[in-house]
Amino acid sequence: MPAEKIRVEVEDRTLEVSNLDKVLYPEVGFTKGEVIDYYTRIAPVLLPHLRDRPLTRIRYPNGVDASFFFEKNAPASTPDWVRLERLPAPGSSKDRDELDYVVCDDLPTLVWLANLAALEMHTPQWRVGTRSRGEPRPDLMVVDLDPGSPAALPECCVVAVRMRDRLAEDGIASYPKTSGKKGMQLCCPIAGKQSAEEVSGYARRIAEELEQADPKLVTAKMAKRLRPGKIFIDWSQNNSAKTTVAPYSLRAQAVPAASAPLTWAEVEAASSGELGAVRPFTAAEVLARAEEYGDLMADLLVTGPKLPR
Repeated sequence: MPAEKIRVEVEDRTLEVSNLDKVLYPEVGFTKGEVIDYYTRIAPVLLPHLRDRPLTRIRYPNGVDASFFFEKNAPASTPDWVRLERLPAPGSSKDRDELDYVVCDDLPTLVWLANLAALEMHTPQWRVGTRSRGEPRPDLMVVDLDPGSPAALPECCVVAVRMRDRLAEDGIASYPKTSGKKGMQLCCPIAGKQSAEEVSGYARRIAEELEQADPKLVTAKMAKRLRPGKIFIDWSQNNSAKTTVAPYSLRAQAVPAASAPLTWAEVEAASSGELGAVRPFTAAEVLARAEEYGDLMADLLVTGPKLPR
């Protein structure tokens, strides 16, 4: 039976949405209509973090328990009003030197993507138009804190506080968020005047300092065999070809959790052993948090300092 399509007006665009009752999170019965509703309601705080960034989507057309695929190139059915940017695509699985990336600057584009079951939104640390000598200049530095079992989010928070304090010594402000899964990220606004290689190099040096200070808890090394019981500080997220899940993006897992910005008070509480202070927050909780706090990562939208050499 063909999918039932409904025409809707979103701002100044007319879109067709379909299969709104289709369950995308089977364990809790969360439907595509609820996914679209979540992205529509979270858009005021999400869209500024997507703006001008080429978007990698992870699509789950038959729900989180079924097959999925990464999508960088714009699909053939892309409306002509969706912003596209043709950019280099090193290592593209489509064996192409360039791809037409979707850039999600507005609510109609976000609703269109949600209707395609693009549950996860991932962005690089640089914006379109920031290239110098052919290379992008990141305006964010991101470090991923990845716990190796039995370490978990509380241990991530211990390391996050230490990293915050070390970065502050260099005049770098950092803003924490959950990944929406088992780990978390620290995001830092920077000047956008240094190469991704320089940014990665700085992040690696800080990670190695923290590893040297507490090698039983922290590792800066990629090898997975070294991670059990430790927090891996993934400084390589700053490679220009890599992306990080956007703040407020849903994640594909049993429960529809989202990548949630945190207060430092919450992170400090979790690092001191307060159970539940930091955890994967559901879509409903993230909407409530945005209502209460506004955008806890708004300062990422303001240009930061250059990293020290």
